[in-house]
Amino acid sequence: MELLIKGSTELNKMFAALERTASGLRHDFGEVENLQQSIRGARDFVKKASERIEESILSDLLLVRPSAGLLTPNVSREGDGRDEFVLAISGASNFVRANSHFAISLALRSNGETKIGLIYSPITEQLFYAEADAGAYTYSAFHSARVRVSNISDLSESTIAYNTSDARSLVGDVRRTGCPALDMAWVACGRFDGFVSDALDYAEIAAAELMLREAGGKITMDADLIATNGKIEL
Repeated sequence: MELLIKGSTELNKMFAALERTASGLRHDFGEVENLQQSIRGARDFVKKASERIEESILSDLLLVRPSAGLLTPNVSREGDGRDEFVLAISGASNFVRANSHFAISLALRSNGETKIGLIYSPITEQLFYAEADAGAYTYSAFHSARVRVSNISDLSESTIAYNTSDARSLVGDVRRTGCPALDMAWVACGRFDGFVSDALDYAEIAAAELMLREAGGKITMDADLIATNGKIEL
């Protein structure tokens, strides 16, 4: 197959599956914009759209590795016990409100380690991706560019994204976007310098974790999830 993005054939097949799914998601987004008079109706619509998206993309992914397991918020299949596709929509609450800041997070894990990660914003059509030991990249307008975390080490000059529910002390230039996968991708790209979150479903951040590490960042996942450029302390 013709390679669309810099990386392995397997990575490109996963991206092709994402692109096919995203075209339907863009149509769904237009429908959600017409449902804003009823948030409950919009929420139900997005839930059904998410389930349909999972069904669509998972059938494509099983052509990539037929024996792989599957893990999504709605589907779990063990597979061969070695390989597993991990899929989630990050920023679903934004999607419900017809806010375009959401993404599909897709990772391939083998023997307990994430080997490929893709984070795709279907409305802006921008892709963030990484392969283990091969670096982190962005792709848009038919061009791939390698990315690295920022060099900012002064906390007072940093931009920090938060996804927390309590009233903890916030530091830096604060951002709340509602999309953890993109927040972490933006730390990897140097747009943010750090990200702090309550505990998250791993399916939502599996791809972003790989991308952050490949871009030179650091991540800890204890009671909180803390991702940084490796130069600031949160």
